[in-house]
Amino acid sequence: MTVDELLRKAYQFIHKDEAKLLLSLLMNYDTLELNLHLNDKVDSDIEEKFKDAVILMKQGKPLQYVLSNAPFYGYDFYVNKNVLIPRFDTEVLVEEANRLITSDFKNAKLLDLCTGSGCIGITLKLMNDGLNVTLADISPEALEVAKINKEKYNLDLEIVESDVFSNINDKYDIITCNPPYIGKEEEIMDLVKNNEPHLALYADDGGLFYYKKIFKEVKSYLNDKYLLFFELNSEKSKEIYNLAKESFIDAKITIKQDLNRLDRVLIIEKY
Repeated sequence: MTVDELLRKAYQFIHKDEAKLLLSLLMNYDTLELNLHLNDKVDSDIEEKFKDAVILMKQGKPLQYVLSNAPFYGYDFYVNKNVLIPRFDTEVLVEEANRLITSDFKNAKLLDLCTGSGCIGITLKLMNDGLNVTLADISPEALEVAKINKEKYNLDLEIVESDVFSNINDKYDIITCNPPYIGKEEEIMDLVKNNEPHLALYADDGGLFYYKKIFKEVKSYLNDKYLLFFELNSEKSKEIYNLAKESFIDAKITIKQDLNRLDRVLIIEKY
């Protein structure tokens, strides 16, 4: 079967863009290259993998879980049902953190809380080899995923099972965090709700629980000069900003927006 024939069959069950992305990844092309090979015959093993993946996606499984792979900030990360799928919006946090790290914190100690797949901490380590990085998460299953990604890139970093700061015994210059921030009463897409781990999605107190907890406890784990980066629930960014202002009266606090002009990253700086 040719590339074009295989894609046309898949279009009956999944979106065209997803079908093209899936087949291009299986054939090691980018999606533009795939258009140059529409008349090529597809190897039987790739054809079978493609068909199996289409069936899973038709059943409601996200493409990233089907492939066990998610791109993030130019790197590829192993993912499964135990971790959130890395999202483009979160790249804003990495971009802002990298900007400040490269100017003043090149050899800093960094703690990535609620690390999941490890995509934030690992990406920053790949971009700044001098960083001393610790990945922490409450979920042992998530940390197994982070360990696979650590080993994939052959990185020297620490992995700690910890409910926020429960097993953290050090002080850090930088803390990054994409906490659970969806209120339990909030409606989200079925694709997310039915597949991604609720432990990493939902938080008590209307989604504010982890912001309040971390803001209250974090100073015991910070050095005198520090940087904090939090992904935001854009609908509650003003509330989170005000909570930060109350907790960090002597720090600079800013919010950065994503490409959709939604409040996405809270930055707290003290020099």
